[in-house]
Amino acid sequence: MDTLRLEGLSLTVADVAASVEFYVKIGFEIVYKTEPAFVLIRMGGSEGGTIGLLSVAEASKEGVVLPNAAQARATHIELTTDDLDGLYKTLVSRGIVFNEPPHDEPWERVMTAFDPDGYAVEFAQGRRGHNKTVPQ
Repeated sequence: MDTLRLEGLSLTVADVAASVEFYVKIGFEIVYKTEPAFVLIRMGGSEGGTIGLLSVAEASKEGVVLPNAAQARATHIELTTDDLDGLYKTLVSRGIVFNEPPHDEPWERVMTAFDPDGYAVEFAQGRRGHNKTVPQ
């Protein structure tokens, strides 16, 4: 069986430029753009994951609408770092506002911000699923 890889995901956004500004501040690079309709961003170099930022104006051609606030908040972009507290300081200095600063959950140390469309962007300490803060 061929190896299956997750390359990325796409989000429908109200304002592609505002979304790009947010994601570039947190460390994504622009890979491809046809603004105002679409921009592809990547984190982690050429082998990293991508997020497609698709304008609602473009997506609406296929009947897509923006999610409501609760639906957007339920979507989590999950990123990891080896220095969560250091990243928090860096991103705050770049103007990123966090809903929750770094704190411990039973499964990991985490913090959350929301992008311009209300999608949750979670940052966790260490690799996901391998850094429990409470032994089981």
